[in-house]
Amino acid sequence: MQIIDIAKVCHEANKALCEAIGDFSQEAWNDAKKWQRDSAKKGVACFMANPEAPDSAQHDAWMKDKIDNGWLLGVKKNAIAKRHPCLVPFDKLPPEQQAKDVLFRAVCKTLLPLVKDES
Repeated sequence: MQIIDIAKVCHEANKALCEAIGDFSQEAWNDAKKWQRDSAKKGVACFMANPEAPDSAQHDAWMKDKIDNGWLLGVKKNAIAKRHPCLVPFDKLPPEQQAKDVLFRAVCKTLLPLVKDES
């Protein structure tokens, strides 16, 4: 297993969680836009750099990356207009949105020991 594999599992787990709460807007990893795959890879790197950080740190890093790339708070997610309703502090997110960060970190924590040394 490599880091990219963890990012893929995280992305697919997020897609499944979204669908469980009625959001069918997420595409499968192979169909996802490059920025979505890059976001998952950055999320894994964030976890690796801060494995003991709280779940809110994962959201903070995601939000900073979005803002740094021109995204703004919006009522509905719109990748073309770069708007996202989750660009708020972690504690202001609804529980089902917080669950995405909790799940992402849990997947990373579970799979990271399986990563083969790439050196």
